[in-house]
Amino acid sequence: MTKMTDLSQLDLNSTYTYADYLSWQFDGAIELIKGKIMAMSPAPSSEHQSISWRLSGALFIFFKNKKCRAFAAPFDVRLVDRKKSIVANKDIYSVVQPDICVICDQTKIDSKGCLGSPDWVIEILSRGNSKKEMQLKYQLYQESGVKEYWLVYPGEKAVHQFVLDEDTEKYQLLAMYSGEDIATPQLFPDCQIDLSEVFEDDTE
Repeated sequence: MTKMTDLSQLDLNSTYTYADYLSWQFDGAIELIKGKIMAMSPAPSSEHQSISWRLSGALFIFFKNKKCRAFAAPFDVRLVDRKKSIVANKDIYSVVQPDICVICDQTKIDSKGCLGSPDWVIEILSRGNSKKEMQLKYQLYQESGVKEYWLVYPGEKAVHQFVLDEDTEKYQLLAMYSGEDIATPQLFPDCQIDLSEVFEDDTE
């Protein structure tokens, strides 16, 4: 088998699995969304990383000594339609690296990352994120049963909070927070995140 070390060796119109993903040795990070390759943006901006660091710090403090665990990218999350069973790596068509995810079911965590849907996913938008990419991820997280999904908009200093309706299996926009608000995940109502600290300007 030819050693895959560059994206140019692959047909981007083909459909791939997690088994294929494991065999690749690319320098740049990629994600698989329903079998299609999505090249990730180059190294995130300092603004993106500052927001991620502050959110991660807040979650580390909150989840310390609790059963749920928070992980920051790079961290592979293998997703499947929750109505389907997982048989083997060749049956997994989606592997993503959320900026931050929280997992409460410890059996989903293994040496390779997370197998199954996290309870809470936070994605921080970058200028390199395309509208198509974000729509695909929204649909993927919804279909996979991610219970809560936050989209963070650094430029607007805003957070959109989506919560999965178990009856319709669709996301509902629960809240739109601004940079001065205290954001609270529905799953963890005792977790209070001060967005003025998350979006604090480091350039001064």
